[in-house]
Amino acid sequence: MNHENFSTLELLHKQFRYPFPTLKNPNAEQLQEITENQWIDGEYLWLYEQNPDLRKKYKKTKTAHIAAQWFPTASPERFKPICRLMLWTLYNDDLYEESESKDITYVHAQSIAILNGEISAEDSGIPLGSMLASLRQELLQFIPQESMSRFTQMISRYFTGLETELKYKKNKAYPSVTECIALRENSICLYPFLQLTEVETGIILPQEIHDHPVICRLQTLACHLVTFFNEVQSVLKDEATDSIYYNIVKVIQHEHQMSLKEACLEDLRLHNEDLKEFIALQASLPDFGIWQDAVVNWVHYMSMVLSGWKNISTKLDRYNAMEFPGAKELKEKLNQL
Repeated sequence: MNHENFSTLELLHKQFRYPFPTLKNPNAEQLQEITENQWIDGEYLWLYEQNPDLRKKYKKTKTAHIAAQWFPTASPERFKPICRLMLWTLYNDDLYEESESKDITYVHAQSIAILNGEISAEDSGIPLGSMLASLRQELLQFIPQESMSRFTQMISRYFTGLETELKYKKNKAYPSVTECIALRENSICLYPFLQLTEVETGIILPQEIHDHPVICRLQTLACHLVTFFNEVQSVLKDEATDSIYYNIVKVIQHEHQMSLKEACLEDLRLHNEDLKEFIALQASLPDFGIWQDAVVNWVHYMSMVLSGWKNISTKLDRYNAMEFPGAKELKEKLNQL
């Protein structure tokens, strides 16, 4: 496919700019070793035991290094569940991106039941059940039940997004640009990570702050910004795997009948509008009284997710090479489970 000598990577490097600091957790390598040796080749080896090449690709995705950009100050103990979640999102995305929406509805219900402590991993009947059970145990060491429930609701939002994506893909139908932005806001799976800033800082904010419209809007904007960046980055991969029906760039291209380059530039325009709003809200937060410093700090951490994602993801093979796991091999794996 000729893309008019247009480089998506160049656009990402030069035009997607964030005025936020970029820090990296010094425990990244230690947790990457745990990810590769204790998890990919240990606890969860059975998932891809017959496929060493695929395991190698998961290792090359460097999930702990991605998490290190998002949670730059977490101690090793607090960083561990975050890294487990990062690996889970990757496994879950890849396992179910080829499945039927009725299957994902079942996986959704069972996953939430495990995170709520309602069923055991063994009784759940889903491949990643034990991963979620471990995650729940680890998180509850650092956050109260109320925070855990909020985190679980955000995981539920992610599954809802995934279910919606599968419907569009199955029907080979495009949503409108507005619908696509809304579904990707959920399926990008950033909301759950944003809740875990409490794990990193050790400061538990009251529920009314989480419910505040400005705080909700900032999280929504963060999800949009990562998505707009992501869509340009993965557009060629999505063309190769028939995932174009929920890539915002492809939806823009379809809706406005424009070239890929024009659609990417429109995606950038939407991104910059949301970035402007994020910066304005961050600069003029409402008065949260005794929680003010903690809220300012939380929004600061949120902003580092944006600059951190650009910094790490433009270096990852998962998006920049066409090799990352073929839909076909994932589909075959799913049929065996």
